[in-house]
Amino acid sequence: MTHYISLLALIFVFSGCSKEPVPAVKTELAKGEQPALTLVVGAVAADGCNVYSGEIRARRETPLGFRVGGKIMERLVDVGAQVKPGQILARLDPADSTLQASAAQAQYQLAIEEVKRYRELRSKNFVSQSALDAKEAALKTISSQAGLATNQAAYTALHADHAGVIAATLAEVGQVVAAGQPVVRLAQDGEREVAISIPETQFSGLKIGAPAEVSLWSAGNDAIHLSGHLRELSPVADSASRTYAARVALNNADASVALGMTAQVRFGTRDKRGQLIVPLTAVFQEGDQAAVWVVAADHSVSLRKIKVAAYRDNGAVIASGLTAGERIVSAGVHKLNAGEKIRAIEGEFADGSAQ
Repeated sequence: MTHYISLLALIFVFSGCSKEPVPAVKTELAKGEQPALTLVVGAVAADGCNVYSGEIRARRETPLGFRVGGKIMERLVDVGAQVKPGQILARLDPADSTLQASAAQAQYQLAIEEVKRYRELRSKNFVSQSALDAKEAALKTISSQAGLATNQAAYTALHADHAGVIAATLAEVGQVVAAGQPVVRLAQDGEREVAISIPETQFSGLKIGAPAEVSLWSAGNDAIHLSGHLRELSPVADSASRTYAARVALNNADASVALGMTAQVRFGTRDKRGQLIVPLTAVFQEGDQAAVWVVAADHSVSLRKIKVAAYRDNGAVIASGLTAGERIVSAGVHKLNAGEKIRAIEGEFADGSAQ
């Protein structure tokens, strides 16, 4: 009986499986154009010169401080103030210096009267000549001390030595400063230069007097280009940054070159021959052969072999295989196939030379 029930169960299972299978739904998608970043190759200068960022500074910047110590009672200028020679910049509390000057002046008047008496006594032969000489010597000493006290009283006012602009304020009202401690920094009118830092790896290649091109970006997209030369190069590297401080003098700076502007400095002469540079992401490497995907008028791509002259941080310098004006794929080159059509998306080269 058990074998009979098992047989009936098997027949039932096979009869259920004999139904025709449901036909599979076709899921083939329609072919579409794959989006890809592209750019038009343009000719740019590829001279390989190093570019340094810096700041416009005055040739002469003087830290100004009082010649005597004391408490600052008044500061008459702030950062950016234009000053003239002799203009008062700050004042100290004059109380102590005034008292010292008054005491010294009183001692001087007393010494004058003392010498007058001794001269009268000497004329009557009541005192010796040596006694009179001692009083006259004492008068000269006291006179010098009175003059020094008077000068120190005048030193409580800080004057500008030259015309210029206040680049920094280094002390505040109420602060007690020592003699010679900087209170303000004065950037003198006149010559302007660019302060930059040179890395260790490029220090040996620069010499004093090397020609330089300076670009100012304060005018927006229209950069101001000036010529200059390396005026100063520190022989000792900064202990923190391990760079060498340098100053580039501007040959033809005018009033439009303001202090604090950002500048870019390039040493040497530009290579005027146009070379083609493409992004490193646009280069498709097949073994030891480099190639790029060129986009045709119908948006189809084809692989073209190129010869790379040099690889740099800003891209690959093309020696042959491409011409200016051709459109290439700039990213995703490993996802393309020859003859495939793409939907071109305008890209921008980081160097700014091709778009």
